[in-house]
Formats: sequence, structure tokens, C-alpha cells
Amino acid sequence: MNKDMLQTEARLRIITDTLLKNTRLQFLDKKKGNYYTSAEEAPQDVILNLASPYTDWRYWNGVLNIAMLNLGKILKEQKYIELTIKKTSFSFDNYSYFKAKYKNEEKWSYPFAQLFIMEELDDFGAMGASLIQMYQYDKQKRYLQYINKAGEYIRTKQNRLEDNTFARNFPHKWTIWADDLYMSISFLARMGDFRNDIQYFDDAVTQVLNFHKYLFNNNKGIMSHCWYSDTLHPGVAFWGRANGWTILAQVELLDYLPEKHPQRKTLLSLLEKHILGIIQYQGKSGLWHQLIDKIDSYEETSCSAMFTYAIARAVNKGYIKPRYASIAHAGWEGICSKIRSDGQIEGVCTGTVVREDLTYYYNRPTPINDIHGTGIILLTGSEILNM
Repeated sequence: MNKDMLQTEARLRIITDTLLKNTRLQFLDKKKGNYYTSAEEAPQDVILNLASPYTDWRYWNGVLNIAMLNLGKILKEQKYIELTIKKTSFSFDNYSYFKAKYKNEEKWSYPFAQLFIMEELDDFGAMGASLIQMYQYDKQKRYLQYINKAGEYIRTKQNRLEDNTFARNFPHKWTIWADDLYMSISFLARMGDFRNDIQYFDDAVTQVLNFHKYLFNNNKGIMSHCWYSDTLHPGVAFWGRANGWTILAQVELLDYLPEKHPQRKTLLSLLEKHILGIIQYQGKSGLWHQLIDKIDSYEETSCSAMFTYAIARAVNKGYIKPRYASIAHAGWEGICSKIRSDGQIEGVCTGTVVREDLTYYYNRPTPINDIHGTGIILLTGSEILNM
């Protein structure tokens, strides 16, 4: 193993060691400061919160779980895999307590709400994808029931336009969110492989083709954050992480798609087109900006990791030419500059919705160690090791 690989592995271990230290499979009564190992053992009158954000059922934890499973295999560290198994069991052991108390609160602030609610793709897509991947290690019936429920929901109930493109009913009815390409395909691609069912693959292919049709700007070579079907125009922002989600989704689909699928060549062409667009905006630090085409916006770590991962993975899998590897290496160097010696990560944009004004995107905060960046940075480092 050469010096660069050793340094990359060391950084990954620093992040994961910090993660292991800060993941508590417990609940906290903030008022009294008491911790409980299960929700049922707490007094009825307390308001429980998760002791660690890493144990909630959120799409960013889906990415993190996938990353930990992959890294566990690469580094032969069973403790990374075991943590994911324990976190999943913790969620399923305790969510019924919160479901019984749920009174239509804001689901983003309510523990495990997205485990028992299926409304949007980010309620179950990435977490469902990680559950499919984790199922090979822990084949519990309740996990299979959830996977099947999610598969049925995405096929028959998820909001779509007339041409089957996934859409949301906000902020306009209907709006295509670039984020949803990953939220859907991460699940659809694994489900197609898990069930050996071409219908899931065909649905995923349809999404890639249609998202490119609606969101991809041929002049800029990148995607808008959204497209409004009521006014027939794209959103104002070429947001970094939105493009990260879409390019990540395209790579994941190719990873699982049958080699002889009739649209595979088209998908390879679209991926390379998107990568060629992305690379022209990489800065001298190796990073990309929060608003990709606006160099006066800040350098953003999570989208830089997504682009770096996608390029590295595409090179490693032969989806694009090896000459693009230098772009991924430069991206990883930039990302490493944002990883502190204690494993904390800088420069990750917090959760962001679709908005009409660019100032909203310019001013999104970057709290230290925001979870939106943790999983994808671990995935990226793993792929750099593979290079």
C-alpha cells in the first residue's frame, strides 16, 4: 500500500472512529438529562429524543449506512458492519412507541417519523436501499416486510407526472426535484437486483431519461435543482448537491443494471455528458461551489465528494476513460482539506429545499460535521482506495 493510500485509509478511520464514539443507541429526556436504552422503559410523561442523530431514519443516514457497510468490507472492519446492523435493529425495536404518540407533528423533527410514514421518496428511498444492502447480513422478517412495502409504494402510490417522472406537490404542484433521482434510484436499482425484476430497472431508467429531459441545461452541462410543471420552467439554481444526487444516482443504476439492458449505452452517454459538464467547474482547490456556476458562492464539501465519488467510481467500473482519474484525485485532496484532525468535517451545506431566490442558496449555513456529508465522504474515500 503506497503513502497516498495509507493517508486516505487513516482519514477514513478518523471519521469512522469519531462516528462510532458519537453513536449512542439510546434515548434522552432533555428536561431531566436521563438516558434510556429503549423507549418503552421511559416514564410515560417524558418527551424522548434520540441521543444520537446517527440513529434516526433519515435519507442521510441511508447513505451513511451504505458507506459503513462498504467500508467494513474494504477495510475488513466488522465493527462498521455491526454498527449498521445494531442501528437498524434499534430503529425497528423502538419506532412503534413514537408511532403511537404521533399527532401529525412536523415529521422532520419527530423521531423515526419517516420509518412509519411514506409520503415522499426521501422518507424511504435511501434508507430502504441501505436496508436491502444490510439484509444480506441480518435477514429479519420485519426488514423484508418493510422492503416489500416500500417496493409496492414506489410502484403504485408515489406521485408522478403523466410520463411517470417522480414529482412532489410542493412548492408548486407538481415540481420535479433533482434530489429525487437518487432518492428513487438508490432503492429501485437495488430492488431490481434483489428481486431480479426488470420492472424496477425499467422504472429507474425512465427516471434518468426524464430527469435529463427536464433538468439538464445543455449550455451549462449541469442540472437545475428543479422543474415546475405548472409554469413549464426550471428553477433558478444550479445547486451543487442536487447535481451530486443526480450524478450519484446514474452511477448506482449502472452498477446494478443488467449488462444487456437496451438503454445501457444511452445511460453511459448521459453520465459522461454530465461528468463533462461538472468537471469544467472544478476549482483550483479541487472542490466545487455551492452554486456550481457561481464562483462567488462558497466551496461546498458534500457536492465535491459526490462528484469525486462518481468520477472515481465511473473510472473504476469502466464507464468513462481512465484519463478522468486525475480529476477525482484532485477532488479528494480538496475534500481532505476539509477533514479536521479529530474527524470533524467542514463546509457541508445543511438541509436545503427548492427556493425561487439564489440568495437562499448563497446563504445556507455549513454547520460543522453536518450529516449530509459524512456518508458520501466515506464512500468517496473508499472509491479512491479502489483506484
